[in-house]
Amino acid sequence: MEPRTIAFTLLTGLVAGWLASFVVGGGGLLKYMIWGVIGSFVGNFLFRTFNIDLGIENAVVRDIITATAGAIVLVLVARIIS
Repeated sequence: MEPRTIAFTLLTGLVAGWLASFVVGGGGLLKYMIWGVIGSFVGNFLFRTFNIDLGIENAVVRDIITATAGAIVLVLVARIIS
């Protein structure tokens, strides 16, 4: 992976984790980034599995929304388990 791609993924994850924290609560910059990056994988998996199309052509906005949704699901599942 190129450094630019890694930086974009981390930035997207940071924004997504920050947005998810408003919905489910939480704190810490590193924690935001971790939940957001992992959430992007979860969100992509869920959206593909359930054939969800947001209809958004802007890739950055679509990726942030998908990662945020995935991070929210991930945090809620983690809370249920613990």
